[in-house]
Amino acid sequence: EEVNTSSDNYVAWNWKAGGSASSNSDGDVTSSVSANTTAGFSIVKFTASSSSGAMTVGHGLGATPQVVIVKDIGAAGNWQVYFEGIGTANQQYLKLNDTAALANYSNLWGAGMTSSVIGIGVGDVVDASESDIAYCFAEKKGYSKFSQFVGNGSSDGTFVYTGFKPAMMIFKPTSTTGNWFILDNKRDTINPLTLSLFPNLSSAETGTYTSDFLSNGIKIRLSGNPNASGVSYINNITYSYSNNRTCH
Repeated sequence: EEVNTSSDNYVAWNWKAGGSASSNSDGDVTSSVSANTTAGFSIVKFTASSSSGAMTVGHGLGATPQVVIVKDIGAAGNWQVYFEGIGTANQQYLKLNDTAALANYSNLWGAGMTSSVIGIGVGDVVDASESDIAYCFAEKKGYSKFSQFVGNGSSDGTFVYTGFKPAMMIFKPTSTTGNWFILDNKRDTINPLTLSLFPNLSSAETGTYTSDFLSNGIKIRLSGNPNASGVSYINNITYSYSNNRTCH
């Protein structure tokens, strides 16, 4: 019923991986990987090593991922998010299910990310001997964009350059606590877009977060979140108008 309640409206954001998973032995443990190298997206299933410490896992993208989202399958825990370029690469993290600001934990991401493997801290990101899933995203020019910006606190808000017309966008403040925001052009088809959903909340969408999807980026038209003065944000995932599909 959570995804099929009578008369309720739903939205889904979908990334096409590479079909059936293949065995990948690039890392310290063998992973099962479904990778779409053209779109820069892979799904990685693996079992963490039996002892704590740094480990590596093959991701199959052939390019260094800018964003990695990791979750234990068999244990309760957070959705840990790696985002390239914020703080120290192998220490900083966000939680997809939480409002917490960017946090620091030594060697959380092991030795970091490369074009063949993701770095994982066993006992920190995942638990020893547990089954895990990772979603890995590598930027593709004209299709996806991962960046950061600082809010200006004005209704004539920050312009976030993408180089293409966005179809969906995810924001998160990093220098302070705050919700994750998702905007897309399927629930909201005409500028200004106002309908936002929050991955860390169970609440319904709200229509108070105003932005325009333009031919080459997003113009935020709100003085508060996600454009509060002096607050740093990640523009976590932006996908292009022509290639992205949002089911509604």
